[in-house]
Amino acid sequence: MEQLKNGVLVYIEQRGGQVEKVSLELLGKGRELATRLNSTLLAVVIGYKINACALEAVYHGADRVYVVDEPLLADFMSKPYTKALMLVTQAVTPEIVLIGATSIGRDIAPRLSVCLHTGLTADCTSLEIDETTQGLLMTRPAFGGNLMATITCPNHRPQMSSVRPGVMLKPTRDVSLKGEVVKFPVKFTPEDKDVEILVTMKETAKKVKIEDAKVLVSGGRGMGSVDNMPLLYTLAGELHGEVSGTRAVIESGWLDKDLQVGQTGKTVRPDLYLACGISGAIQHVSGMEESGLIIAVNLNPTAPIFEVADLGIVGDVTKILPLVNKELLALKTNS
Repeated sequence: MEQLKNGVLVYIEQRGGQVEKVSLELLGKGRELATRLNSTLLAVVIGYKINACALEAVYHGADRVYVVDEPLLADFMSKPYTKALMLVTQAVTPEIVLIGATSIGRDIAPRLSVCLHTGLTADCTSLEIDETTQGLLMTRPAFGGNLMATITCPNHRPQMSSVRPGVMLKPTRDVSLKGEVVKFPVKFTPEDKDVEILVTMKETAKKVKIEDAKVLVSGGRGMGSVDNMPLLYTLAGELHGEVSGTRAVIESGWLDKDLQVGQTGKTVRPDLYLACGISGAIQHVSGMEESGLIIAVNLNPTAPIFEVADLGIVGDVTKILPLVNKELLALKTNS
């Protein structure tokens, strides 16, 4: 197979034949980076019977998609997936490799970086090209989210980054886009299968994915206590949204960790974000500032949250939310 220099390579993660949203988001950022480098946007899909996934990568902007399609890869296993991704990367020789910071991505990315003898910057929230060196600037939270660190990899290639879901904008799906789909054969040996999957059990309980919500009602320390949290759920229910919170709320045990917004939580971009009793520390704001409309309620008129809010209400959130819920209920009743 031809040795292709440069290019931005995106690992397209699929589960059960469905492409993970973060992989599509990375294609959008990958296209931006490839354009800046005057290079090509490449993708790799690994699994079994995954041609549809390859086409999705093309429809979201990939110029060329490498497909490793083998029965052994029907279920994710660290060793064979890492081998397949390593061989593709070695053949393609990209400048940059992007992987989603999912549970699978966090498994496979460090293994791949060791195999390729290069560095890995994990859980990035920003990726840019350095104007001078043309190297990749990889920014991620550090020291518990108290500062942002920008990291470079000047001496080794590829430059590798795993990126948190929800950080990048997903490109519009366009079925008119054309791209090359290349079958990439990989020979596996019995040693490549070091584990045996006996049974796969899928979680049946509904798991809220706040990064996909169109409306988020988010609570902070200003909610006062866990007894006031039902106010958020009532409002979210009326607006057909979901509830989320700040790190302080999560650490207090008022909400599950999966519902945390911010540098050490999730990055969200809902159409409407209601910040209830949230002061607006940078650790939180960096995870929601790209929301469409931000409405903040806080007792402190100088709270930093008002600097990013489109609409601010100064007052006690535990007194204002019951009034808002009452008005919404009245509107629904009258309609």
